[in-house]
Amino acid sequence: MRVLRVAAAQVGGIQSTERREQVVERLLALLEQAAADHCRLVVFPELTLTTFFPRTFYGDQADVDAWFETAVPGPETAPLFVAARRLGVAFHLGYAELVRQEGRVRRYNTAILTDETGAIVGKYRKIHLPGHARRLPDAPFQHLEKRYFDVGDLGFRVWEALGGTMGMCICNDRRWPETWRVLGLQGAEMVVLGYNTPEENIHYREPPHLRMFSHRLSIQAGAYQNATWVVAAAKSGLEDGHRLIAGSAIVSPTGEIVAEASTEGDELVIHDCDLDFGADLRRTMFDFARHRRPEHYGLITSAASYRPSTFQDG
Repeated sequence: MRVLRVAAAQVGGIQSTERREQVVERLLALLEQAAADHCRLVVFPELTLTTFFPRTFYGDQADVDAWFETAVPGPETAPLFVAARRLGVAFHLGYAELVRQEGRVRRYNTAILTDETGAIVGKYRKIHLPGHARRLPDAPFQHLEKRYFDVGDLGFRVWEALGGTMGMCICNDRRWPETWRVLGLQGAEMVVLGYNTPEENIHYREPPHLRMFSHRLSIQAGAYQNATWVVAAAKSGLEDGHRLIAGSAIVSPTGEIVAEASTEGDELVIHDCDLDFGADLRRTMFDFARHRRPEHYGLITSAASYRPSTFQDG
């Protein structure tokens, strides 16, 4: 057995008036609690350091860039790395990243994974950006990820860390089976992810319970069909007057939810994950080398859509 004690660190709503230092204090409290519970990895949510700013339209790019980090660790986030090293606890952190690449400024929805010394061992940039690029004047709030972020350029990768093979994705990525399969094909034994999912769907009517159902369905299917552990951490509850779903959870390679949040606030969801647990599934039902038939899957990568979409979101 290769047991990794993991905590999905759910974070309650972060208001736009909260300073980075205040948010980091909350994260440090969760990190300390996880260490006291003998966890070796803490998974924080998507865009952990700020409110979910894509819900707001900004006319001035400088107002948008104020939500981005130009360096991690930076002055406000350095205490997390110091604490990780002191406590011997690794962490996954989502944030908005601003970088200069080939003479151009790029903005990504990013997540990093550290080891137990606080050293960064992996970075992922969100690929499946949801929402729209133009302001929707009649919507109760915006979802402007397509306006504020570039599509991630690092692909879906895995890293050897914490005694296993680790993968990362972010929020909307979890709804796409291709995400899980590409990670599964690389032997991912655990996939960690954060999300900020509004309770309300602004594009069409959807009851709140269905938002939670589709979230659970996505992570459970991804876990089972790729024989991997999934650790999913939410930013949740009331945030700047809008509600985000909770449902932070740890899912086993059999697709079963083995631990789940019971609140909408700051909370640790903890489980001892045996990284060998999915081995039987990978040898039998999901032995990709024996059972996959990629010669029949060409349509997946040959076209973005089999049937033309009629929905135009800018």
